[in-house]
Amino acid sequence: MGEEANEGYYCSICGGIPPDQIKIKKIRINEKETGIDRLDWILFDVYRRNFANDELLTDELIQRVRQFNYIPTKKLPAYREALLREFKAFRPEGIQDYNDGRQADNVS
Repeated sequence: MGEEANEGYYCSICGGIPPDQIKIKKIRINEKETGIDRLDWILFDVYRRNFANDELLTDELIQRVRQFNYIPTKKLPAYREALLREFKAFRPEGIQDYNDGRQADNVS
């Protein structure tokens, strides 16, 4: 895998995202399994922020998921529902903090 200081981290063979950088988790959206890249990282980061209500929390989840994934406009309500469901089921114990390697249950 090649890395240039100014150009980011890309696969030296295909020029795309290196396989070790892809973090996809599958969730059910409209009864169909859908892969969401970096979902655990997104859930963990949003979990640490303690949003006041589900509407604000879901807005934040959608915004972050869109940074790494395409969300079809027609399916936005289904994504909102599925991401909120995943967030409410999320348990950060044992998840590595992607920023500094600490365990989630040790983060204050």
